[in-house]
This record gives sequence, C-alpha cells and structure tokens, in this order.
Amino acid sequence: MMDKNTISETANLIQQDFEYMPKGTDFLTEEDLLKALANHVEDMLKYKSEILMSNLYRLDVSEKKVAFAMSPSAELAPNIGIAKLIIERQKQRVFTKNHYKTKPLDDWFLVD
Repeated sequence: MMDKNTISETANLIQQDFEYMPKGTDFLTEEDLLKALANHVEDMLKYKSEILMSNLYRLDVSEKKVAFAMSPSAELAPNIGIAKLIIERQKQRVFTKNHYKTKPLDDWFLVD
C-alpha cells in the first residue's frame, strides 16, 4: 500500500504521461487512483489504442505483461490490468527518483 505522498507523486506522473486528470486532483487511496486510471485506459483502448500502446512502450511497461492483461485468460478486465501495470511502473519511477537523488553540481561550469 502506498502512502499519500507516493500516491500523489504517482498520480502526477500518470497525469503527465497520459494527460487525463485535471491538475490538483488528490486521490485518497491507491484504489481511487486505479479506478480513475482504469476508466481512462478503457476509453483509450476504445478510441486511442495506438497512443496508449505508444505510452506503454515509452514508459517501458513489459510487452509480455500488457499482452497477458489483454488476453482472454487474464483474471482482470484489460483496462484494469493495464491500469495496474501503469501504476506499478510509475511507483517504480517514484521510488527511483526519491531513492537515487543526485546532489546539485556547484559551479562546475564556472572557470576562473
């Protein structure tokens, strides 16, 4: 389960990559985020599937996992399965960003 800050950071990344939520939307739980994203993914599957697949590729979501989420043998509906994959990938990005912060370089470009 994600804390509120992680949920917010994850939602912001999803907002940037999928341009579907109004700015300032705060989700109380990971389930709320999943529901909102699953609805958006469902619309994208119907009307903008090429854009959705391009975004998934760009975010480095596993093609095998996406194919399984869209297969008839998947336990969840495709939109929910794909939304879960997106959230998991974005959570990884948030962790990496927070865990491997680099220190700013001090005047490395200034020459006396």
